[in-house]
Amino acid sequence: MKLESLQVTGSFKVRGALWKLSRLSEAERRAEIATCSAGNHGKGIAWAARLLGLTPTIYVPKSVDSAKHRAMVALGAAVIVSEFAGYDDTEAWAREEIEKSGKVFVSPFDDEDIMAGNGGTLALEVLEDVPEARAFLLPVGGGGLSAGFSFLIKEKLPGATVVGCQLEASPGLKLSLESGRAVTRLPAVETVAGGLEGGLGKKTFEVLRTRIDRIALISEDEIFAGVRWMLEAHQYLIEPSAAATVAACLTGKAGRFDAPLVVVLSGRNVGLEIQRRILGPPASNR
Repeated sequence: MKLESLQVTGSFKVRGALWKLSRLSEAERRAEIATCSAGNHGKGIAWAARLLGLTPTIYVPKSVDSAKHRAMVALGAAVIVSEFAGYDDTEAWAREEIEKSGKVFVSPFDDEDIMAGNGGTLALEVLEDVPEARAFLLPVGGGGLSAGFSFLIKEKLPGATVVGCQLEASPGLKLSLESGRAVTRLPAVETVAGGLEGGLGKKTFEVLRTRIDRIALISEDEIFAGVRWMLEAHQYLIEPSAAATVAACLTGKAGRFDAPLVVVLSGRNVGLEIQRRILGPPASNR
């Protein structure tokens, strides 16, 4: 298991955020930056921006996890909550607002630097730590992690197996592969796995279309079970979006593997309210 849940901001997203912001031109820095996020990208941007002396504006859905929201504010970001529950509608509105402001939009996934930082550096570390690995399970939302990761893995190991794990109710990659084009917007769905909700990026699809070998579609109940299993078996708290890869293993939906497998656990940022929903009511005192 690759524990990106132990990253400084609680998820892999800090990788792409720091890489992207470190490459801004002086003109882009003066114009200021803005982004849209379900939570983890925003937290990564806020952390990297503080390190680099920037103050970002971050647009989030109204369904954003409270823990992620508080963390972005604590890191000094200006956080604007939309009236939309889903990510796709929030980003469409945010892009209009950002264009009017003249600020520089930083995509949470559909950007080459974000892909390289989030997925590429992660894949390099995995191959360094587990050089014998030949199969990889990744969560897939907008595709930034999976595109960067699969691009590097397939360059280094053309015969490797890459499995993308998606929310059953919002399968942007599956629908994109079936239609032959990027499905960039999907109807909002109610889910605790906000990082997996919504459509796929156009740029990420061009990478993924020839590099994903299988897709595992995971239900909300299976995600809950994945979070509980990690706590029970390993005493690690992971967030629902990260539990999709665990659930794919527990249910057998990831398929069979004949070579060493690496399971990417993307983050741990989940508020107490959602934790209580997943774990259920406390046992009565005996």
